[in-house]
Amino acid sequence: MEINSNNLINTDILQTKKLDNVKPEDIKDTEELRKVSNDFESFFLNQIMDISLRSTNIAGEGAGSDIIKSMYIQSIADSSSGSLGISDMLFDFLSKNNK
Repeated sequence: MEINSNNLINTDILQTKKLDNVKPEDIKDTEELRKVSNDFESFFLNQIMDISLRSTNIAGEGAGSDIIKSMYIQSIADSSSGSLGISDMLFDFLSKNNK
């Protein structure tokens, strides 16, 4: 089977395991709530950047370019989480309404 950018699946985008095991009773702790809020913002950024950069060749045009692009997007999303303000708004909302 030939590997090219048409038959590669970007599984990083589909992984939401960070948020899968979160239960409402587990997020009463402020630190855990902050972590969940930041993880959501990271996931949200990842989705936006993936859609925005899908048609670009920022990582080249070879067989591994989609993998490199998804790793690049994931890295930026993880390092930027907590800085856009989405996690702050989510944290404030959940901390007020989770009592």
